[in-house]
Amino acid sequence: MPVDYEVEFIERSDRSARFLVRGVTPAFANGIRRAMIADVPTMAIDTVNFVENSSVMFDEQIALRLGLVPLTTPPEEFEVGDSVTLSLDVSGPNTAYSGDLVSHDESVEVATEGVPIIDLKEGQRLEFDAEAKMITGKDHAKHQGGVSVGYQHLQSVEVVGDRGEFEEDETRIVRGVVEDDGELLLSEEFDNDLSQRYPGKEVEVTDVENAFVFHVETDGSYTVEELVTLAADSIADRADELEAAVQL
Repeated sequence: MPVDYEVEFIERSDRSARFLVRGVTPAFANGIRRAMIADVPTMAIDTVNFVENSSVMFDEQIALRLGLVPLTTPPEEFEVGDSVTLSLDVSGPNTAYSGDLVSHDESVEVATEGVPIIDLKEGQRLEFDAEAKMITGKDHAKHQGGVSVGYQHLQSVEVVGDRGEFEEDETRIVRGVVEDDGELLLSEEFDNDLSQRYPGKEVEVTDVENAFVFHVETDGSYTVEELVTLAADSIADRADELEAAVQL
């Protein structure tokens, strides 16, 4: 049976977005969150072959830094386990940055060029070849394309009356996004305090059933749209596998 749900973007950029999903259960919302973190594979540097490292840092320390450099991951062009080679050759006095990495596959590039790797002094040099692999976040945190993924119930705000003539407004803190008579409001627009939005009013806040606001940030390996779509696809694939197994 097809799922009847609605999606509405509240804020959107390539790497960050807030969007509302209506018509899904808490279990499904949490499943999407977990899939974005753990199930969507990304490219990340896994092994490094050092040709020369005369810097002040050990090979292992530099390799750990390289593993945290986000790489763009074209959707559906690679499978889990596929690899791409990158190389770097920088001599001092200079700073080696993530942007100095040269990929041998133009579809996989550094997502953020300004990440510092190491400061090199006069006479120091860093040269290596690295292998980036396509692996899921459940295998290693460096493969988690969703660096910040969370959700919360959409809350509805309703004015239920006026405060008494001599009653002072009380601070009423809410976070994220609230709904007022069908209009979505960012709580930071009124400093997260309902008493500023509704001065002199008594308000009631309730959770909207089966409606969740997601806040998603990526490391640049995918856009938000790509990450969410791939997460939903992974859930569908697991459901198909379960259905096939049950019918055996």
